Amino acid sequence: MTKTFTEFSTDAILKIGNETLLDGFSTPKAIGLFTFIWATKSPIKVLIDGVPITIKAHQIVSLTSIQYFQFVEGNDVIVYQFNRAFYCIKDHDKEVGCVGLLFFGNAHIPIISLNEKEQHKFTALHDIFLDELETADTIQAEMLRMLMARFIIKITRLLKSIPGEKATLKGTNETLRHYNLLVETHYKKEHGVAFYAEKLNKSPKTLSNGFAKYDKSPLQIIHNRIVLETKRQLLYTDRTSKEIAYDIGFDDASHLSRLFKKQTAFTPSQFKKNSQTSV
Repeated sequence: MTKTFTEFSTDAILKIGNETLLDGFSTPKAIGLFTFIWATKSPIKVLIDGVPITIKAHQIVSLTSIQYFQFVEGNDVIVYQFNRAFYCIKDHDKEVGCVGLLFFGNAHIPIISLNEKEQHKFTALHDIFLDELETADTIQAEMLRMLMARFIIKITRLLKSIPGEKATLKGTNETLRHYNLLVETHYKKEHGVAFYAEKLNKSPKTLSNGFAKYDKSPLQIIHNRIVLETKRQLLYTDRTSKEIAYDIGFDDASHLSRLFKKQTAFTPSQFKKNSQTSV
């Protein structure tokens, strides 16, 4: 069974369910959402970036949206999935944000083991998640984001407590992971692919060719991040469209407005007005 939360104003998605959420991954493909897979009672078998992994009972694995995933077998699985607009649209410390240790900030695939005490804590948190998904009101989105922040903070603390910390499996699509991390770091100043290609010691054409098998081009990744930040500031700050454009590195606010409308079908002012009337 899967429970889904969506938020029209931000295009946010949160899914919580069991192994049926993974049924569509009988063959390897990009998982598409930030994902936590929790083997609660028995081992499960998966492939991550082409590498076979057995997630033991009482272990949680963390995946970025761009990693290639295949579900082989397993039962009694708890799965959390969300997009950038759900969690990353809010301000979070970099250590527990979408480029934190669990995601692009770690070159390895984190696998976290839960002792008996932690199992009880995470089970209780899971129950709160499920209860909150049944509570549809104006602060539901905020509560769910707070719960996800708590989940990620707890997982990050456990990861940091592992001796050596990096005794986990390394992924294979490091160029894509590194590119996303570079965009997250520099998108407010650098809006062109050439800058990031140079950082990766590649030509823009070579970089684009390397992204051909993924759903988004290098330029689309930059534009998506800019639009996400614009949405965040429109929803959670009092900045004008001009002030937001300047903060994101646009000298002319009309350039941001055109990009935003192309991506969302709304101008920034229309988007803000719609989000206010939908509350």
